[in-house]
Amino acid sequence: MNPYSMEQLTGKEAGSLFLPGRRKSVQAHPVRLTTHSLSEELPQSHAEAFYLQKQIQAQTPMVIVLSDGQKVEGCIEWYDRNALKVRGKLRVLVYKSAIKYMYKHGEQGA
Repeated sequence: MNPYSMEQLTGKEAGSLFLPGRRKSVQAHPVRLTTHSLSEELPQSHAEAFYLQKQIQAQTPMVIVLSDGQKVEGCIEWYDRNALKVRGKLRVLVYKSAIKYMYKHGEQGA
């Protein structure tokens, strides 16, 4: 075992760990931990689902503004917990985490 903790390693040693019995060192990759388990659900009012379902049924032209400022225009075909499928000039899958806001085409001078 390596007698140093990760905090004590510096320079080249911090990026790789030496495993006894092997000639090559193995790169240490950062681990991403979530703050809650996947089975843990947040309370929902179902307002989002109601709004999206209404726009799908009416085939309302929408403008979806992404976090980086890009705009996606088209009708929402379907949605799930994490994404929307938008049919415009192209069919695009948009992750909900990337959406800044959305509005009906023509409402805000689009």
